[in-house]
Amino acid sequence: MARLTGKKIAILMTDGVEESELLEPSKALQMEGAEVIVASPSGDEVQVMRHDEKTFKANSQMKTAELRASDFDAAMLPGGAMNGDRLRMDADARRFVQEMNGAEKPIAAICHAPWLLVSADLVRGRRLTSFFTLEDDIRNAGGNWLDEETVVDGNLLTSRHPGDIPAFNAKMVEMFAGMKAGAART
Repeated sequence: MARLTGKKIAILMTDGVEESELLEPSKALQMEGAEVIVASPSGDEVQVMRHDEKTFKANSQMKTAELRASDFDAAMLPGGAMNGDRLRMDADARRFVQEMNGAEKPIAAICHAPWLLVSADLVRGRRLTSFFTLEDDIRNAGGNWLDEETVVDGNLLTSRHPGDIPAFNAKMVEMFAGMKAGAART
């Protein structure tokens, strides 16, 4: 049996989401049996990018306003500079990750995605990593930024960039498979 069978995972994205950071983690989750639900602020298609080049439009299944932590086992936040910057401005995306964190459900964020965690005030006193340009934002928000492939702090998993996707996917699947709501922070 796949390790994530029966788990429902929310993926939050908007225009500018990085192609590899959306597709590869999503595929890893689905291959392990997870039900993946993609949400965006508009609930419409979003523009996917490969760095600064448009690639295709990805479908969204629901609006971030419709997300409730009680409906999901975990959340995955793909990166992309435009995606991360736009998503952090969405009050519903911030509320959802705050609810997930409050329920101690796992949240995995890669590259520029930790900007949403910063804007949701979830990094104070936490260890995490990101694309290097977010280091000052994380430190200024009270987080401890580390330059490591993946960093786990309680229910948060963060990673730096597309080159870290294999390690990010492996750690994400392991974390999502093993963590239960209400698990203690480490």
